[in-house]
Amino acid sequence: MLNDPRSRRQYRQVADQIMLLVAGQGLGPGQRLPSERDLAERLGVSRPSLREALIALEVEGQVEIRMGSGIYLLRPGHEGAAGVLHADAESPMELLEARCIIESTIAEQVAVLVTPDLIAALDDNLQQMAAAMDRTPLAIRIDAGFHDLIASGLGNSLLSGLVAQIFQKRLTPIFARYSAHFEGPRTWREALAEHRLIRDALAARDPAAAGAAMRHHLTQSQRRFNENVLGEQAEHAILQDD
Repeated sequence: MLNDPRSRRQYRQVADQIMLLVAGQGLGPGQRLPSERDLAERLGVSRPSLREALIALEVEGQVEIRMGSGIYLLRPGHEGAAGVLHADAESPMELLEARCIIESTIAEQVAVLVTPDLIAALDDNLQQMAAAMDRTPLAIRIDAGFHDLIASGLGNSLLSGLVAQIFQKRLTPIFARYSAHFEGPRTWREALAEHRLIRDALAARDPAAAGAAMRHHLTQSQRRFNENVLGEQAEHAILQDD
């Protein structure tokens, strides 16, 4: 089991351990790494932690995740690498957990203070998102607007700024690579349906329902980031070849 010093995030530790394992096995550029399941068992880590580590290595240009095939080692200095990630950079799961805690509480409070103007603005945002299902960059911006609108309902600029600041971290290289692997019309349709539930709870001035709806939405966001990042088909193909 890995140690977890505060100076290095767990996914970064796992990424380092993966590369040590690769070196120990004498794998070279173009060769396939062990399956996700095998790596998780060997390193004694959870699948979500492993996936974050693999995405980080892909951002750095050290591995390539090929959907339907597996994870392959790249040569050093591979074109397209975004550079080395900071050792203390927050992981996507950390950010989503933080958002879940903060924004669920905010939604509960906004349900007490909600105004017709805020509901109208949310309705307009939902219409915009419904028209952007197949355009992920635009959908992300509209998604940010939805959460910013709700935070603004408190009239507290510090909290509104905090929500916006945390959401901005969704645009980091590691988050962007996650988006490239899993976000699309299906996931945006799910998110839109969850946004509508939040809107309805706010319109009903129901704090408990608003908090629960926001919590459900951001918990489901975590699930979507964790499911099929490498692809069940990829793992199935690896197991068939092994």
